[in-house]
Amino acid sequence: MMLSLCMIVKNEEAALPRCLKSVQGVVDEMIVLDTGSSDRTPEIAKSFGAKVHFFEWCNDFSAARNESLKYVQGDWVLVLDADETLNPQIVPALKQTIQSEQPYLLINLVRQEIGAEQSPYSLVSRLFRNHPEIGFARPYHAMVDESVSLIQSLEPHWQVGYLPDVAILHEGYQADAIAGRDKFTKARNAMEGFLKHHPTDPYVCSKLGALYVQTNELAKGIELLERGLTSNQADEPLLYELHYHLGIAYNRAQKWAQAEAQYQAALRQPILSKLKLGAYNNLGNLLKAKGDLAGAKTIYETAIQIDPSFATGYYNLGMTLKAMGQFTQAIAAYKEAIFLQPQNADAHQNLGVTLLKVGQVQESLNAFRQAIALHQQHNPLEAERLRRGLKDMGFEL
Repeated sequence: MMLSLCMIVKNEEAALPRCLKSVQGVVDEMIVLDTGSSDRTPEIAKSFGAKVHFFEWCNDFSAARNESLKYVQGDWVLVLDADETLNPQIVPALKQTIQSEQPYLLINLVRQEIGAEQSPYSLVSRLFRNHPEIGFARPYHAMVDESVSLIQSLEPHWQVGYLPDVAILHEGYQADAIAGRDKFTKARNAMEGFLKHHPTDPYVCSKLGALYVQTNELAKGIELLERGLTSNQADEPLLYELHYHLGIAYNRAQKWAQAEAQYQAALRQPILSKLKLGAYNNLGNLLKAKGDLAGAKTIYETAIQIDPSFATGYYNLGMTLKAMGQFTQAIAAYKEAIFLQPQNADAHQNLGVTLLKVGQVQESLNAFRQAIALHQQHNPLEAERLRRGLKDMGFEL
């Protein structure tokens, strides 16, 4: 089975080499569609052996992605963006799946959202057969799911599957990446235009509603997310997103009971457990804030059982255990969070506090030194506040 990489790009000379290097030796051809670069993106793509084609940007991601599919020669298509890389550990399972005799039309892949601590995983439809009727829809967050569903209705032998382990690493949700690309404005313009003609589409209700919530336009976000829930076209992953973002919206609106109900509804959706880590984490935070420490502890423990690499879960568990007076267990949780995320200044700081409570003064001061050094890089005022606080207690660092 021949596997083709298919990409659309614009001014990606910084990110593109890492992306293309991650698929070298994995894919049989690279198709790169440039939508108007003014930098060296096309030359870089060609240096990796990619076949580069050009397309005039028309503010529609689906149109560009469908244009790129015209050049694909492989039996299977892998779609990546320039700020994504293929996880090398997934390659054996990926190749085994596309070479199997199972009549898969689409294989959904787990994507890890680097820098998006609240919801670190998503499921994306990025690996599919080169079927003549498969195409992308929607101007933003372009997907092939609708065409796949239509094909299945006409050719019911086709199946949709997924690989449970992380396949794609995505850097695009880091704060500097979002700011640098003005992603919010780009997304908003595209989705608002689509919504005018598809006012009850649950997918755009979810994505645009979540964007409104993220920009603190809570009333608009809640209205769209609630509208999406009234649709009978939303599948379980989309229902999870609608409930999850409604939980965030109601939490920001300080409507705690509604927020908790939405997080619980999100957790009831029968989807891959690691995709629900955001709801687990936010529900734990809500329970902790209202004083239900035992409930929060259970939620955080469930989250880290689902994903033992979930550093945020260990940190929040440490905070809860500290509040419960279970200092030894809290110290262990903080240390695990730091092992997984060494640059977490707050974890070092709260480890220092807890160690001081149990009389481990020297180890506590070491943790505070680490916290001050990390705060100094990103939040000098907090570093100075911590340094003064320790000085007032008689510790000079």
